[in-house]
Amino acid sequence: MLGYDVLLYGLPLAFLAGFVDAIAGGGGVITLPTLLMMGLSPGQAVATNKLLAVFGSTTSALAFWRKGAVDKALLKRIAPLALFGSALGALLVSQMQDTERFRSLIAILILVVGALVISNRSLGLENRFPGLTPRTLAIGLGAAFAIGMYDGFFGPGTGTFLMFCFVSFLGFDFVTGSGNARVINLATNLAAVTLFFFAGQMVFWLGLSMGVANALGAQLGSHMAMLRGSKFVKVIYVGIVLAVAARLLFVR
Repeated sequence: MLGYDVLLYGLPLAFLAGFVDAIAGGGGVITLPTLLMMGLSPGQAVATNKLLAVFGSTTSALAFWRKGAVDKALLKRIAPLALFGSALGALLVSQMQDTERFRSLIAILILVVGALVISNRSLGLENRFPGLTPRTLAIGLGAAFAIGMYDGFFGPGTGTFLMFCFVSFLGFDFVTGSGNARVINLATNLAAVTLFFFAGQMVFWLGLSMGVANALGAQLGSHMAMLRGSKFVKVIYVGIVLAVAARLLFVR
């Protein structure tokens, strides 16, 4: 039986995950293996992880939003589609076949993303977003729906892909890209956690306890990202890319 002693390591790791996730995404790389290590079934771990992630994503999204480190006009238009995509992905999860091959494909894509970011030294250091145009709206809507659906039925690397789209395709700097990604990730988390709630696999006391720690870490991480700037976020982002790819390739 799961005891409260798991919080001795669960809370610090949830705090660390919130801190990292607020800066560059990838907090699930820490929390999901932690929940599995506690003895939860895969279904319980995924559902409980979504519950605690809502706390962190809400905190970081609000912090970026209040400081103006997001593009509100764009997000108000694309966030609903991300929420819809996530709900659809969660409903389609039972249809996914050949999980191992899919994990390897996503890991390769994430490594390609990391290589592109490293190779372009100036990428994401200045905000070059041209404003809300038919082109930027089309890219934003497409990315929000596709990545939202991916988050609903699989998940790892969602923040990585979101930040890459905002920075590479829409021209945001890494700080604003991170803020935008946190808002969209909040929408996808809310959709997924609602469906998981009705599935009845969440360990509520654990998800709520770790969620508070995750939120505290997210608060610190979001302020650190805005304080230190895009160069700092870019370095953390590259590290997260490698961590997510390693988890997909080597942790089953």
